[in-house]
Amino acid sequence: MSTPTLRVLPLGGLGEIGKNMTVVELDDRIIIVDVGLRFPTAEMVGIDLVLPDFSYLRDRIDDIEAIVVTHGHEDHLGALPWILRDLKTQDIPIYGGPLTMAMARSKLDEHRLRDVECIDTKDGERYQIGPFELEMVHMTHSIPDASAVVLRNAAGTVLFTGDYKFDQTPVDGNPADIARLAEIGKEGVTLLCGDSTNVDRAGWSLSESVAGPHLEEVFSRCDGRIIVTCFASNIHRVQQVVDAAAALNRKVALIGRSMKKNTNIGKSLGHIDLPDGIQIQPREIDQFPDHKVVVVSTGSQGEPLSALRRMAYKDHHQVQLKKGDTIVFSATPIPGNERAVNETVDRLYEMGCTVITTKDAPIHASGHGYAEEVKLMLNLTKPTYVMPFHGDHKRIQMHADLAEAVGVPAANIFKGENGKPLQIDGKGARFVDKVQSGVIYVDGVDLGEEADAALRDRRMLAGDGIFVVVATISEQTGESVADPEVIFRGVPYSVDEEQLIDEIRDGVDASLIQAAKDGVHDLDALQSILHDDLAALVFKKLKRRPMVMPVVVEV
Repeated sequence: MSTPTLRVLPLGGLGEIGKNMTVVELDDRIIIVDVGLRFPTAEMVGIDLVLPDFSYLRDRIDDIEAIVVTHGHEDHLGALPWILRDLKTQDIPIYGGPLTMAMARSKLDEHRLRDVECIDTKDGERYQIGPFELEMVHMTHSIPDASAVVLRNAAGTVLFTGDYKFDQTPVDGNPADIARLAEIGKEGVTLLCGDSTNVDRAGWSLSESVAGPHLEEVFSRCDGRIIVTCFASNIHRVQQVVDAAAALNRKVALIGRSMKKNTNIGKSLGHIDLPDGIQIQPREIDQFPDHKVVVVSTGSQGEPLSALRRMAYKDHHQVQLKKGDTIVFSATPIPGNERAVNETVDRLYEMGCTVITTKDAPIHASGHGYAEEVKLMLNLTKPTYVMPFHGDHKRIQMHADLAEAVGVPAANIFKGENGKPLQIDGKGARFVDKVQSGVIYVDGVDLGEEADAALRDRRMLAGDGIFVVVATISEQTGESVADPEVIFRGVPYSVDEEQLIDEIRDGVDASLIQAAKDGVHDLDALQSILHDDLAALVFKKLKRRPMVMPVVVEV
């Protein structure tokens, strides 16, 4: 009897923070763990979302048994509707905790994918899904219903920690199930895929319950309005803000679509309690004295379309910030978002607001365990093989070092990357040939590949502008018969405008004359020659590379 072959293929989340997605494959049957996204960086002009490249799955739809989601954060759940839309299927069941599935149903409903089966899992129960047996193990994170995923199969047991910390005093009083993790470790874990986000921080993470009293202390020192920004999915943090506001007799307004939606979902499932009369609508904010109002807003990561970002740029129709407002950042920037957050903070200072961040007071506790918690996970589960997940290359290396420090042989630690499958069979574990991976961009409602020329064009337009040159030539001779029309938009220049246009027109004429001498009459060839000649001329004059678009018209 042949030994079954297990492949664990990360499509996102390795070498980066965000868009976590992993394909687990046993003899051509597939379970997908997490379907996350990340938000665009500043240079991704006009892009709304960044998804993992899941083209590997497009020809394997019938092989997919299920999608399992560890928790409801966007970097683990957010790509779900986009992937199902692209695969043109609603027949793949989705498994996850009740809050996670409530958030999934909300997302799917927005995309009119109402026939997808979302199955609420219960921690500790086992679910047979094709050749896999699924078990969810309760973990603590910055959102309720976070779970580790255990996939038992004929080739061994794979454990995905998801995002976790070992918080002994969580806000909901329900710490991670350390005992169950130890039991699973005794049963035998073949491969551990562990969270690496905070492996670079020594010691133990702060308990989430620490943030609440410090928020109240900060609020007590504020005379004007308070605007708190945090992750919309951090329901425990929203509860602590509400509790602090209630203690100081302030009203609470929720700003941002995702903030309102997630809070309502949390209320319906009993994860958040809003005392009667404490919540006001955004339109009612100005009806109360400033010292009686707390606003809870999205935008802690400086996201371009978030509520706080729009407030900072005076573009929010409901909240106009002013001198005397205190902005409380109850979150830390995700690696890569520091620039956007700093820009937002600077704008707030310019407006005369007081800004309080985690550097000023302990008003945030990370949802990811520090180095000692990563060691504890390794010692509890005692895996044969370790594959660090959820981190950039630095953190993956540091996680590998921690695994080796607690006794995992170096040969059994696999520092992976997106698109590189780890294969486990009778011969052991090893990396095999890479598959296509990368990113897919969401622009509005459309998906585009990473190599999409439109994105390159946007970067060029945003950076250096555009030249459009219309040349009219004789059909017989190929020479110019009218002055070329020159249009430029967004081009920074320090020379005289009329002189620049004259030189470009002279350049067009010279290029056309030379092309006519060379016997070039094909319009596409002429436009290509004009493009190259004009691009060189413009760079010589401006030391910039704007987009050059020549148009040749025959008469």
